[in-house]
Amino acid sequence: MTVYIDIIFLINFIIDLMLLCTVNVVLKRYTKLYKLLLGALFGSVSLLSLFIPINSYIFIFFKIIMALVMCLIAFGYKNIKYTFYNLVYLYMTSIILGGFLYYLKTEFSYSNDGLVFYYKGLTVNYIYLIVISPLILFLCIKSVNALKEIKNYYYKISIVFNNNYILNVSGFLDTGNKLVDPITNKPVILLNKKIIKGKVNIRSPMYVPYNSLNYHGIIECIKPKKIFVNNKEIKNYLIGLSNNTFKLNGIECLLNYKILEDIND
Repeated sequence: MTVYIDIIFLINFIIDLMLLCTVNVVLKRYTKLYKLLLGALFGSVSLLSLFIPINSYIFIFFKIIMALVMCLIAFGYKNIKYTFYNLVYLYMTSIILGGFLYYLKTEFSYSNDGLVFYYKGLTVNYIYLIVISPLILFLCIKSVNALKEIKNYYYKISIVFNNNYILNVSGFLDTGNKLVDPITNKPVILLNKKIIKGKVNIRSPMYVPYNSLNYHGIIECIKPKKIFVNNKEIKNYLIGLSNNTFKLNGIECLLNYKILEDIND
């Protein structure tokens, strides 16, 4: 089989450059382009190691070292955590891209008759490189950024009730929740009533009126003993007991927008 080193080098250089650019955008490293080019160039030169007869375990270790050096060239060194994240995201991005490309190559280049697969003589390597690879990495960037943005709205909540029962739940910051008790002027955190059923005796509840886009009513509220948001105690809040299930996966508590002010003080 004929191997064209120049073509392999060029393809590997472009792929490494796209991977480093993806890490640069996702982690917001703001690295200059020439450093990314140098990192990708080093990664392509290290491809020559494929032609060195070495043990497979040593080869894996060698590839990790090469990837680490790529990250150091492209992003520099600030501390161990900084470098570790660069390396991990480089490998994660590489695995995602490689997995997609392998699937597409198998889908387009092979056919099957039952459990027997055979080569159809088709190849889409250049389409991968020119179109599909950047598209996959773009979708990867968008997905990671969306997850990071959503994650910022999730909080660890601990509620201590008057009978000393402690409830630990995941809370979601609902910027639309601006409900305040008009008498005490205390903001209301909404909680799914079902999760405290049989665990908390509700005595002397307060009823707070609310208005939403399509309807209005009153909600049963209680005053907890303590509330902790990300291990920081907040005061002067009420717990509104909602009979509705929140339309967020795994969320049983909707935080009031005023939480932002209190936890950032």
